Amino acid sequence: MKTLPGFADLASKLQFSPEMGRIWHDGERCVLLSHSALASWRSRLVSEMGHEAASKFFWGIGFAEGARCAIGAKQLRPNGDYLEAFAVGPQAHALTGFGWTQIESLENDPTCGHFEGRFKVHDSIEAAIHLSAIGRSTDPVCWMQTGFASGFATTFAGQPIIMRELECAGRGDVACVLHAKPSSEWDQLDDLEMAATPLVLTGQGTGAGEAVIGVSAGFLAAKTMIERTAASDATLLFMGETGVGKEVLAKLAHRLSGRSTKPFVALNCAAIPEGLIESEMFGVAKGAYTGAVAARPGRFEMANGGTLFLDEIATLSPLAQSKILRAIQEGEFERVGDTRTTRVDVRLIAASNVELNGAVRAGNFRADLFYRISTLPVRVPPLRQRREDIPVLLEHFRLRYVQRHNRTVSGFTARAINALLVYDFPGNVRELERMVERAVLLADNGRAIDLRHLFLETDNLELNPALGVTSDGRIGAVDNADDPEGLVRQVLDQIVTGGGTLLEMEGLVIRAALGACGGNVARAARTLGMTRRQLALRLEKMEPPGQAPQHH
Repeated sequence: MKTLPGFADLASKLQFSPEMGRIWHDGERCVLLSHSALASWRSRLVSEMGHEAASKFFWGIGFAEGARCAIGAKQLRPNGDYLEAFAVGPQAHALTGFGWTQIESLENDPTCGHFEGRFKVHDSIEAAIHLSAIGRSTDPVCWMQTGFASGFATTFAGQPIIMRELECAGRGDVACVLHAKPSSEWDQLDDLEMAATPLVLTGQGTGAGEAVIGVSAGFLAAKTMIERTAASDATLLFMGETGVGKEVLAKLAHRLSGRSTKPFVALNCAAIPEGLIESEMFGVAKGAYTGAVAARPGRFEMANGGTLFLDEIATLSPLAQSKILRAIQEGEFERVGDTRTTRVDVRLIAASNVELNGAVRAGNFRADLFYRISTLPVRVPPLRQRREDIPVLLEHFRLRYVQRHNRTVSGFTARAINALLVYDFPGNVRELERMVERAVLLADNGRAIDLRHLFLETDNLELNPALGVTSDGRIGAVDNADDPEGLVRQVLDQIVTGGGTLLEMEGLVIRAALGACGGNVARAARTLGMTRRQLALRLEKMEPPGQAPQHH
């Protein structure tokens, strides 16, 4: 194998601030835990959860962290070749103290879906911890390590990759040896490894249903809330942008509930005209109006015994809101044109893509209805805030549509994955799904999906600043990325011809960093490679007279 880059770029992502009691790794706060503390934690979890459940727990933590690391890897070394960029994973794993990894072999050909690698991990702390806590095992025990490697490779390659531990120091071997292949090329996957295949992330024990895909912290927090309240009939309120998957999660809540054998009925309130919303909700009595030749049940009646999902509930009129509130509280209503009361037993799940708190303050949404439906609020983050979910969603949708359209598309090219990892997805998961379906239809059979199959609006995608992708698919590259002297000359030209000063240029950089960090001074300082105090002093000099700086 060729000589890999040093750790300087990765080491710069690790920062310490003892006086503030904080450690950051790649902008995220971390803590240091001793070997004995980790051994105690592992021993306790294995004892309380059992060996199988504990192994799944640690594997899942590792997989999610590996997926996050892969996204950073693609941005950290945009000018490097495939091996140099991939090496970020093993090097980041070593930097955080898990042991150092030797890449013995690595092959990748996205055009035909080929991926294979062999890695040797020396001095694995996870193996040492297991030996201290539980003793020598007959099976491999580096669950978090193999989860991390699988999550990193899956995200990096754009297809489910399984890393199997062929040798393990936790069972007496000299080192831990990992073998990587696509999940489809292993003869059989165990329960641990199935987590790398998105199709099984449907909520254990739920039976058939639409897949619930995600490994990010934000997504798992929403899923955990649903699982914890599965046995309850309390109302769930999903909040999030259009297309984030609120209905998919509502269906998961229904499948996990005691009402799973009863109907799940969904209604998009925004899609029903104002004059028809009452009849859609509560039904119509025979003869209620001209043409009503037979009685017709509404959504509340259709969902009796089961779950009623009301999407975009904020669009309802005040009158409709008051009638829904009564139906929820009393469990009864009258059909349009009827005087008889109909009783129902329905669990309500609501969703909104606007903040209902603000709608209540503005007088557009009834406060009593808001308090009634917000017993269990669940926020579903947009896709741009959970980019770790993009690779597993890509593979899930690819598998869905190659089967539906009888295609043989092998995967995604590196530049396609890179573009999708930095794209903001205003339409969220729904937009991603449509993009993948279109790409499956346009890609050549037996070949991988490329940029031109995903983005059709422009032939100059590499110039699109929203994507930040160059013509060869690299992330974050700018015109002068390979020519720092040229970039300096541009700044100098701006000072000379524009009449500015170096301090003004510095001010522009600082303001840009603050804007990118949402005004958070500490985060902007880390981005600029300085201390918070150093940046605060510069901000004080930049502030207009009499205006105090707003530090966070």
